[in-house]
Amino acid sequence: QVELVESGGGLVQAGGSLRLSCAASGRTSNYMGWFRQAPGKEREFVAGRAWGGGRAVYGDSVKGRFTISRDNAENTMYLQMNNLKPEDTAVYYCAASPRWITVEAPYWGQGTQVTVSS
Repeated sequence: QVELVESGGGLVQAGGSLRLSCAASGRTSNYMGWFRQAPGKEREFVAGRAWGGGRAVYGDSVKGRFTISRDNAENTMYLQMNNLKPEDTAVYYCAASPRWITVEAPYWGQGTQVTVSS
């Protein structure tokens, strides 16, 4: 079992930055990532990578603005979000999976709200 706890969401003006954290406990998963879901929309892939390292993958809408990283010692994954836009407003979820991250991932955090004002 893997437990995930997100933090770091909030309200920010367009062009600003936020950093989300996802603290993991329990069994280690091979892959972790971030998704987001805006009201009335489907859950969208944001970023993902293997916990052990390797190339990160990003959704098209966040490439060049968001960066996923990890701290092995703290068992925590981060999402640095720069140049935020109003369309980035959503609940952001951390996910973990023994296989590549998709919406079918077995482990999810509770979500953290990000609101970007124009």
